[in-house]
Amino acid sequence: MIYTVTFNPSIDLIESLDGFTLGKTNRTTKEKVLPGGKGINVSTVLKNLGFESTALGFLAGHTGDWIEEMVDGLGIKTDFIKLNQGFSRINVKLSDYDGTELNGLGPNIPKGKLLELFTKLEVLQDGDLLVLAGSIPACLPQSIYEDIIKMLSQRNILFVVDATKDLLVNVVKMHPFLIKPNIHELGEIFQVSLDTKESVLPYVKKLQEMGARNVIVSMSKDGAVLVTEEGDVYRMDAPKGKLVNAVGSGDSMVAGFIAGWLQTHDYAKAFHMGICSGSASAFSENLASGEEIKDLMERTSKPQKAD
Repeated sequence: MIYTVTFNPSIDLIESLDGFTLGKTNRTTKEKVLPGGKGINVSTVLKNLGFESTALGFLAGHTGDWIEEMVDGLGIKTDFIKLNQGFSRINVKLSDYDGTELNGLGPNIPKGKLLELFTKLEVLQDGDLLVLAGSIPACLPQSIYEDIIKMLSQRNILFVVDATKDLLVNVVKMHPFLIKPNIHELGEIFQVSLDTKESVLPYVKKLQEMGARNVIVSMSKDGAVLVTEEGDVYRMDAPKGKLVNAVGSGDSMVAGFIAGWLQTHDYAKAFHMGICSGSASAFSENLASGEEIKDLMERTSKPQKAD
């Protein structure tokens, strides 16, 4: 069974504008509302690819009720924990302005509710896969992902972590199956400037020396690099297409890799599905459908293995 955890789910209000001026009233030309949060996005694309998962996390207030209603409406199994105070955040995404967004804080998570999540995670068994993705509210320690993996470390579970800075660095020593920093996040970790596929390789290998098994570095329009636990390096350029909405494309890549790995246990094929899933979402108004991903895979070459 696959489980995803989203500590800070959101309502994503995605807005299109013809122009934006500070200090003025700006009117949108098009808008849509989606359930947000990296783990929820992973569950959505997994569902579109034919894989069931259970979405876990915390919800609060009327906005939380709306998020749950939307996720349920996608046919995804949910087991969210309801908080008694606050409200789930609303994120505003300006789709025409190169990833410009305003993200809310999210509610406070009391210790008792956090322990409730740990209890739910106790049901995981050997062979399950757990995705820990996204930011956390300020009330939680940066070790929270590490704490979860440590609790389950005696079981044969595959851990996938998509997070930034300390949230990610703290889990690397726990040998996660997959981590997926983007090129800017990788640079932040090691305090360097990176701009090519070749430049990321020494730092990916450092992450593996620290404990990570497989590492994907996403590079937006420049594609991605995968370094496997077997030492193989794969590169793939991003498929050609018109960028429509970049929200959730990285999460789609994670979901595609997971689906491809579970189907084939072949890293190259999993990487190919991951790249095509991320790009298909970027070329779509919504997160990519299974048909869109399959079509893109058929129209693109497989990743190149470096010598």
